[in-house]
Amino acid sequence: MQIPKQALLLRIFIGEDDKFGSSPLYEAIVLKAREQHLAGATVLRGSMGFGASSRLHTTKILRLSEDLPLVIEIVDSENKINGFLSVLDGMMSSGLITLEKVQVLQYGEETAK
Repeated sequence: MQIPKQALLLRIFIGEDDKFGSSPLYEAIVLKAREQHLAGATVLRGSMGFGASSRLHTTKILRLSEDLPLVIEIVDSENKINGFLSVLDGMMSSGLITLEKVQVLQYGEETAK
């Protein structure tokens, strides 16, 4: 899949315990992005963070990790990302989304179609 040189980076900040129905929200978002034929998605797990509640979430030793922060990153064309935002509206009840224009430098050969 060829990503345009000028693209949009979508970052979704949520908690590990967030749900969409009975599934983890991060999993539902990645599967929906795949279903929508977006170029790809990566889920990053944070070791420490806080959100609007100011409650600290951490993986410190001797403490069970609770609701660790997750970041989902998706890069694709501006049109595809903007179309995916309406899908996210129906999936998310809390969290933060950021968008930024990025320049893509793609390495490797394009897979045969």
